[in-house]
Amino acid sequence: MAPFGTEDRATAAGEPAGPPHGGRRKVARYAVPATVVGVAAATIGIVPALASSGDPDLPAISAQQLIEKIAASDVQQFSGTVRVNTDLGLPDLGGLAGGLGGGAAGGGGDGSSADPSAKVTELATGSHTLRVAADGPDRQKVSVLEDAAEYSLIHHGKDVWGYDSKSNEVFHTTADDAGRSAPDKDKQGKDKQGKDKQGKDGHGKGERGAENFTGTPKDFAEQALKAAGPTTSVTVDGTAQVAGRDAYKLVIKPKQSGTTVGAISIAVDAGTGVPLKFTLTPKSGGAAVVDVGFTQVSFAKPAASTFDFTPPKGAKVTEGGDRAHQGKGDGPLKGGLPEHLLPTPGGEPGKGPDGLKVIGEGWSAIAAFDTGAKGGMPSGSEVGGDLGGFLDSLGDKVSGKFGKGTVFSTRLVNALITDDGKVYVGAVTKDALVEAADAGK
Repeated sequence: MAPFGTEDRATAAGEPAGPPHGGRRKVARYAVPATVVGVAAATIGIVPALASSGDPDLPAISAQQLIEKIAASDVQQFSGTVRVNTDLGLPDLGGLAGGLGGGAAGGGGDGSSADPSAKVTELATGSHTLRVAADGPDRQKVSVLEDAAEYSLIHHGKDVWGYDSKSNEVFHTTADDAGRSAPDKDKQGKDKQGKDKQGKDGHGKGERGAENFTGTPKDFAEQALKAAGPTTSVTVDGTAQVAGRDAYKLVIKPKQSGTTVGAISIAVDAGTGVPLKFTLTPKSGGAAVVDVGFTQVSFAKPAASTFDFTPPKGAKVTEGGDRAHQGKGDGPLKGGLPEHLLPTPGGEPGKGPDGLKVIGEGWSAIAAFDTGAKGGMPSGSEVGGDLGGFLDSLGDKVSGKFGKGTVFSTRLVNALITDDGKVYVGAVTKDALVEAADAGK
């Protein structure tokens, strides 16, 4: 496995991040969709924020200008170290991977411990250190540092590799190259699926293939900024220093009651517009639910060898096939970390995928669907083992006009499963879920 090759040279504020490359493309995962800027303009505070005493003395900027700065950022090359802390109020999920479908994580079943999907549940609790690097849309690397071991996910061109040094296992799959390969594009700059040069589809949504997930604050910030609308307050709250770089603090707060989200703070690099730190605190108070931030960052071009990978001698290699785009959410990081941990508010009430109804809007939106299963959730004693204990630790029996059911709670996302098989889930309180179920009768 090639060395990571992280460089420690950070560019000065405002310095371009590497030389341009022949009409350098702006990829959706590096730029917040322009529609966010337009929606936010009518809803955010426009009073410029000034630096507080002891913080970097930066020019005044309004929230609108800061969002535009993020949207205009075209940084495609970086490397560094990211610290991830998640506290959803869940028990340790490490031993549950097998029971929750990740079987490979524990070394059992027919899967591979190097399959990225086996690592997602581990990142949902506790503290983790990541080494990250990117060189454009075709080369990214994320390494999760563990005790005396390391797990790496490498995207290089069409290849996506996962490597678990502890078990010496390798997982290999291929990424969909739509929107990135020149031969696939017509004279208007669109590929066969109609995506433009910025990687957006006909609905203005950015392509977010799992092979492009870097685990950085940028991934989380993109999801949070989708909430900028009538249900959200967005302001600038002074300045800070993150990973040795001057930054502005963008604060996002829901205006609605009933949501479990308290506030989201995003530290935005003053020079490049890149989010350097993301913090989500719950309405109930206490420690952050999600805290992701660079502890070291460089916007210099990473060494080409950073993204090279050859399976080590004697490693067990599992081929995953072309899984990266078999369907929404079915990529190597199925249920990927940003979407898994963050609510995605917005959308029209009552609209959603087949079988799914969205009740309400914004931060208090609740997704509802019918599983068709009767008899309610099994108890922990019926399931047994680690999974049974996990269910008992989260479940809370409730009743109402809808009948009876069980609410499974975290510090952010709660879900009500009724005894007649209906599911209500959202970043809302238990009472809000019961009210939605009662209204649905």
